[in-house]
Amino acid sequence: MEIKEQNQFKFPKFQDLIIHEDDNLIVINKPPFIASLDAREGGEVNILRLAKKYHPDAQVCHRLDKDTSGVLLIAKNPETYRSMSIEFEKRRVNKIYHAIIGGTHVFENLTVDLPILNQGNKSVSIDRYNGKPSETIFNSIRFYKNFTLVECKPITGRMHQIRIHLATQHAAIVGDLMYKGKPVYLSQIKKRGYTLSKDQEEQPIMKRFALHSKSVSFKLNDKEYSFEAEYPKDFATLLKQLEKFDA
Repeated sequence: MEIKEQNQFKFPKFQDLIIHEDDNLIVINKPPFIASLDAREGGEVNILRLAKKYHPDAQVCHRLDKDTSGVLLIAKNPETYRSMSIEFEKRRVNKIYHAIIGGTHVFENLTVDLPILNQGNKSVSIDRYNGKPSETIFNSIRFYKNFTLVECKPITGRMHQIRIHLATQHAAIVGDLMYKGKPVYLSQIKKRGYTLSKDQEEQPIMKRFALHSKSVSFKLNDKEYSFEAEYPKDFATLLKQLEKFDA
């Protein structure tokens, strides 16, 4: 049975999200538009609830923003959850994200280490005096005329870290309205031959910000693990359109 949110986005079955499963871990490719954990107000579908229906002892090991897709780790027992919590706390989990940003930006191991202050209510800011140490390394992967595909490696794990660190470089993520990122419309990149009827309102190619958790690698019980998640349809579609009309 498929799950529908208010925006009519259809979620696949939890089993269909699984990249890897063993006695200790479930690794999924999280879809966009679904929260990782229970919101304070409760009520909405989230990954934790779906995981617990699949496996009662499941615990989500880390959080992805609701709009962010990609690799998410879920522990199947308390021992694994504690072990993974320590790995994250000790910064021994290697996380790689891909983001599509506005403008052409040449990042070669660019380190942004601006402190981040969590102001509550899902709001953060750069605060050199009261913020917590935060570090992200950026590398450009693919250049387009008006956009750049970027690899983002967060060393710390602050809320909105990648998003706000990119914004400080005047390189906001496409569609990230909170940090002044602009959505991409087909008419914007396909300047010729694109028509829209008078009563039709054009929708952006992606209806969220373009951030994807591409890979996660770590060590657990003396064994090395590495997992990678394919781009979801909307992220892949935007890249395809950029390749076609903005390369």
